[in-house]
Amino acid sequence: MSPLLLLAPLLLAFEVWQLVLGERYVGIKQIERDTDPRTLGLGEFTAFFWSSGILLGWAWTIAMLVQGEFRAQAGCMLFVSMVGYALRRGSGLKWILVIMTLEGAVRVGMLVSVIGAAWHRM
Repeated sequence: MSPLLLLAPLLLAFEVWQLVLGERYVGIKQIERDTDPRTLGLGEFTAFFWSSGILLGWAWTIAMLVQGEFRAQAGCMLFVSMVGYALRRGSGLKWILVIMTLEGAVRVGMLVSVIGAAWHRM
């Protein structure tokens, strides 16, 4: 079993945390107020951990893709992340929350699949 698999539960927790923060900063209340989330300002502590988590998630996914054991899940996560990013860049505020939620749901599903398959192999 790869030591990379030990990071999967941590990344799963980060994905859920990211969905919660996404709802807070780009949620229904912000859309109703017509507030641009970029003007809200993110605390340095939160921004550091959010950015670090995203970079760690990308690095982990690429490492899993190279390793090959869970190539399908890693490829799906990378594809969904890239398509989600491209769609979010070109969409309005109202659609960003929908895209982020769908993107996060797929990544959470893939992480649960990796954790379940690794658990089953033990």
